[in-house]
Amino acid sequence: MSTETREVDLVGDEVVGNVARAALVAALTGAFAYVTFPNPVSPTSVTLQVLGVFLAGLLLGPVWGGVSMVLYLAAGAVGAPVFLGGSAGFGSLVGTTAGYLWSYPLAAFAVGFVAYGGLDTGADLDAGLPRLVGALTLGTVVIYALGVAGLMVVGGLGLEAAVVGGALTFIPAEALKAAVAVGVVRSGDIAAA
Repeated sequence: MSTETREVDLVGDEVVGNVARAALVAALTGAFAYVTFPNPVSPTSVTLQVLGVFLAGLLLGPVWGGVSMVLYLAAGAVGAPVFLGGSAGFGSLVGTTAGYLWSYPLAAFAVGFVAYGGLDTGADLDAGLPRLVGALTLGTVVIYALGVAGLMVVGGLGLEAAVVGGALTFIPAEALKAAVAVGVVRSGDIAAA
């Protein structure tokens, strides 16, 4: 009786690696939700979650960056304490911050698409500073457009109150997060030089 075995790859190594990286960035984004700073002009605290969104797009590209943020939302929806301050559950995805949360996959995709110049995730990120700034600016616009819409629909705020309290007061913090994200992705360029 002879037993012959064959090795079959059900999922390629590249896909496994991309899923692992996407899960890691999703977990990092969840950890960033615990880092909060008071916002002196808003009742809502500043968190580092958006830094995770930026890094997802810049490090993983548009497709896997978006997948990473979908994993993040799924983890929070099923009870992992990965939303603002360790909150969790489906209620966060329909509450006043829902617009921001739902924007994360779209924003990560947009950041990656602009930074990489398309859908090609196999290429190394070779974007200059203007392209990186443009990518992060677009990501910020996506996040705040949906976040403000969510505040208006779910929170019952008027347009002016939603824009001022839900977007404008956070712009300095977003600029700092964008600078950190650029520093992270450019640090590899510096180390290689």
